Amino acid sequence: MKSSIWRTPGIPPLVAMTVTGFCGYAALLPVAPLWAVHGGANSGGAGLVNGILLLFTVLTQVLVPTALRRFGWVPVLTTGMVFLGATAALYVVSDALAPVLALSAARGIGFGVLTVTGSASVAALVDPERRGEAIGLYGLAAGLPNLLLLPAAPWVAQNVGYWVVFAVSALPLVGVPAARRLGAVLQEKQEKAADLPDAAKADEMSAGDDPAFAAYLRLLRPTVVLLSVTMAGGAAITFVPQMVSDDLLGAAGLLLMGLVTALARWRVGRLADRYRTHRFLWPLVLVTGVSTALVAWSVRDADTSAGLFLAAAALLGLSYGALQNLTLVVAFGVVSRRHHNLASSVWNIGFDAGTALGAVAVGVIAVQTSFATAFLVVACLAVVVLPAAVLRGTSR
Repeated sequence: MKSSIWRTPGIPPLVAMTVTGFCGYAALLPVAPLWAVHGGANSGGAGLVNGILLLFTVLTQVLVPTALRRFGWVPVLTTGMVFLGATAALYVVSDALAPVLALSAARGIGFGVLTVTGSASVAALVDPERRGEAIGLYGLAAGLPNLLLLPAAPWVAQNVGYWVVFAVSALPLVGVPAARRLGAVLQEKQEKAADLPDAAKADEMSAGDDPAFAAYLRLLRPTVVLLSVTMAGGAAITFVPQMVSDDLLGAAGLLLMGLVTALARWRVGRLADRYRTHRFLWPLVLVTGVSTALVAWSVRDADTSAGLFLAAAALLGLSYGALQNLTLVVAFGVVSRRHHNLASSVWNIGFDAGTALGAVAVGVIAVQTSFATAFLVVACLAVVVLPAAVLRGTSR
């Protein structure tokens, strides 16, 4: 009988680091733009707040694998958590747009480090046959703060006080000791692996057999699938409040989608470990297309079809959460161990890029036509990537 994944060395500090880090991210994601408006910024300035955050997140994600090789796990993890937590606490100093944007850039650096190192840690800590289960636990740790804080933080800020949200957003500082413990475990595993007989020879053979360019090519397939589902999910998260005239229905849809996303990302891992990942990819891509089309159908008229909308939100949450887990499992499986940090970086960039593309594309199309048409386009794009989900890549 397999022991609990929780007993794996490094998993408890990884979960603690992830929960505190994502609390710092999620609480401020909807509140930082409100804080800028509080200081006199217009809607364009408010939109820049999270745009700058995302830009610096992606730029940092590109650099994290190099930083890990050069500086090691402990310094990189510690720096990321400090950037994410300390800058959040500094929001209380000023609500002027310029300092808010500067702090958003610093938070983006911290969040970029957190996302890449978090998912890369799973691959380093857990054997491949239990990787899906471990990624599910990691996904649950990342998803719960989003589920709870994204809807609650704006209400708390406007009805209790912004300072409460800023205090919660500083929680990554509480997670620094966990990050350092995790870094120590990963550094020790790395050193032990280097001391194994023939390790240097194996690394040399791996470098010749799996150059970075080949790794990038193998990562295209899971990244394309991830882009399709995050475009749909990102569009829904961004525009449901505008598409649905009933505020309560819109909030219920987002809450349902978030809950199903977290549960799907958590539970699909064990199924993938038992029955193989490729069996689930193409059905879930179809679910993405169908659910996104149902979202479009439910909002085609002024009166949103409540039952259809909630069903669509639940189905989209299912594919959105499950494919996050499965594409990360595939990404780690198609490259050699020496490229796991690269796979984590590419996956996280794909996630953020898909979220941004979904928001931008739906916004542009909706201005010219309607939200229903825009979501139908996204549904079609999801179905177009079906060949990437059907074809089985080469496992390393």
